Amino acid sequence: MAGPDIPHHAAGALPKYVQIAEGLIREIAAGRLSDGARLPSEREMAEAQGIAVGTLRRALNVLEDQGLLERVQGSGNYVRARADVASVYSFLRIEKIGGGGLPTADVLSVDRMVKPKEAPYFGPDVNGFRFRRLRFMDQEPAALEEIWLDGAQADEIDRDAVSESLYLYYREAFGLTITGAEDRVSVATVPSWTDPRFGPKAGDVVGYIERIGRGQDGARVEFSRTWFDPARINYISRLGKT
Repeated sequence: MAGPDIPHHAAGALPKYVQIAEGLIREIAAGRLSDGARLPSEREMAEAQGIAVGTLRRALNVLEDQGLLERVQGSGNYVRARADVASVYSFLRIEKIGGGGLPTADVLSVDRMVKPKEAPYFGPDVNGFRFRRLRFMDQEPAALEEIWLDGAQADEIDRDAVSESLYLYYREAFGLTITGAEDRVSVATVPSWTDPRFGPKAGDVVGYIERIGRGQDGARVEFSRTWFDPARINYISRLGKT
């Protein structure tokens, strides 16, 4: 039997400087900020984002640490694109049609319950933690997500601690790092539990992703399903240099 449904609430937001950094990382990966491009001045960027210059500089420090930014004294900040950058959203493969997009999410429910019979094997426990979320890209509703974590990975879930990046939450709360994933992409109908903010209606055909996630020991620990709006979102997988 399912546990009590947790009322709708906004997922724990990542710090603003992390959000800005992640948005820039995704823009670079999508090619919307090309290698060698000179960024606007820090003051201009901060004003465009509606943030303090100090917050922006913290975000740019993240990019510099990742080797994605070169600061040239007296000249400005320049993009240094490279592949395989570790980031909060390294495994997120959906982007806006034009590329990039800052991901955020609202948690719709969290339950501990028996795993679905149709799910592939993803751990020894008969129960799992089910997260249902509405995913946004640049504040536009983009996808519905149903993520199952094997019940053996945690005794309980603190809903107030769940961040917009579940993989970050897993690492910080349980010491679980998702190091690999297998995706299967197809189409499917929007489920009945859809959120009214998601454009397509229940029963509409949309893009669909099933994923098996593996922990640091290579074992299967997570199963997820994502229904995405193809009018707004593409599934992107980049191989090698971009």
